[in-house]
Amino acid sequence: MTREHDTDSETEPISNDRTPPAADGSAPQRGADRALPDGGTDTEGADDVALDPWGSSTVSDYRKLFEQFGIEEFDAVLDEVPNPHYLMRRGVIFGHRDYRPIAAAMRNDEPWAVLSGFMPTGDPHIGHKMVFDEIIWHQQQGGDAYGLIADLEAHSARGLSWEEIDEHARSYVLSLLALGFDPEEGTLYRQSTNREVQDLAFELGIEANFSEFQAIYGFDGETDISHMQSVTTQMADILYPQLDEPKPTVIPVGPDQDPHMRFARDLAERMRFFKVTDAFASFELTDAERELVAVAYDHREEYAEDEAMPRCGEAGDWLADYETSATEARQSAVEKLRNAGKEPLRPRVRFFARHATDEAFDALVEAIDGEKRRYESHIDAFEMDHEAAEELAREVEADHGGYGFIPPSSIYHRFMTGLTGGKMSSSVPASHISLLDDPEDGYDKVRSATTGGRETAEEQRELGGKADECPVYELYAYLLSGDDDEFAKEVYDECVGGERLCGGCKEQAAELMKEFLADHQEKREEWAEKLDELDFEFDVAGERAGGN
Repeated sequence: MTREHDTDSETEPISNDRTPPAADGSAPQRGADRALPDGGTDTEGADDVALDPWGSSTVSDYRKLFEQFGIEEFDAVLDEVPNPHYLMRRGVIFGHRDYRPIAAAMRNDEPWAVLSGFMPTGDPHIGHKMVFDEIIWHQQQGGDAYGLIADLEAHSARGLSWEEIDEHARSYVLSLLALGFDPEEGTLYRQSTNREVQDLAFELGIEANFSEFQAIYGFDGETDISHMQSVTTQMADILYPQLDEPKPTVIPVGPDQDPHMRFARDLAERMRFFKVTDAFASFELTDAERELVAVAYDHREEYAEDEAMPRCGEAGDWLADYETSATEARQSAVEKLRNAGKEPLRPRVRFFARHATDEAFDALVEAIDGEKRRYESHIDAFEMDHEAAEELAREVEADHGGYGFIPPSSIYHRFMTGLTGGKMSSSVPASHISLLDDPEDGYDKVRSATTGGRETAEEQRELGGKADECPVYELYAYLLSGDDDEFAKEVYDECVGGERLCGGCKEQAAELMKEFLADHQEKREEWAEKLDELDFEFDVAGERAGGN
């Protein structure tokens, strides 16, 4: 969550389609040459996805992220987002986890939040600008915005001194402010000075174990304890906006940070007082068993002596002959149903007590309307749907000292290609543009960038350029066109149509980059004079003995 195109990242760019928006600003059209719905390429023998928040993330195409990790295409939710950001419209933000609650909160003017962070290991660059922009746009749409500096992670995972971290932290904050973050309406903090985050990390650590760290992050006996602590701290960062009240929260990240998001969503559920599930009888069912028992209930007219009151044993006998593969789940479901005998098979919502206090458990029983049944460790409600049950459980939990966390949402953006082709890394200065680069240096880097052009001008005019493979066109789509979809589309169409040659295209992009850097750095200087007014600790090194 806290590293976006980290300065020494080995993350390679994901092959993608950078088709510009239509003239009306809508999402890119999926043409005949876009056989894959995710914009990736059907690469023969492509590598499997390996998502590592600190190391190498090799992704051959976005389809693997959808298939292997359950990330959903952002196009599926785009129409639900009021005033979508241009990165959303152009497919740069390509995927999400559970973004619909965020979109609904925007539309309904309900509380919600956005948070993302930065590991201060080097200067902020144009790759980081995407995340800055995503935080700022969400703040402008009405979200409570949080920007954090992951200094504990930088110190533990990368071994930076506190003096180095202080310098980089100041630079990240300046760029975030210069790009439009409102510190009066939002929250800026660093992990090392936020005691609430550290306390929450401690509580979350109770629900985490080393075997998970091994499975998720590949930690082993050589991994230092501070590095492991930095993970629970990041989990606390992700859930921090919900400390005062549960609310939908979105975390904008690159796809390499998805392991953090999946772990945070799991921990959010584990911290809850109550787990809400659908049930059909007094006994517990696994998810797979529950699906089969639901099928048996829906077919009760085929076997029940009294259709209004089917018995578990009857359902078990029917399910035993149900025409489906003889799975382990079916066998266990049949056994549980037959063991329950004449117990009625009745749909209900079940509140299972996880960490609930006795007072919270009693309060939930009292709050449930209609028919209900109380057991030692759970409560069954017969006249309530699942959504209402979730809302009631969270309300009771929050009223009795619990967190009531809503699983955090996330959005994922494509990595920018380096100006020299391949990955963007600050270890290769020519591959990236720092937000601190002299404007003339930025101009020169763009002028020297690799393009998707043909070998000769004649061939370019005849065949058109390959904008989808061009780092310079990426600059237009991701940054230089800003909110102007017409301009982005014009550059693309002229390139692939052979009207635009690379020399002129790079000259125009270089001039725009120079203007952007000059303007950005002027705004940084303006904010530098007002940093003392911020509630932010810039000098941590001076308060720490040894400084390393």
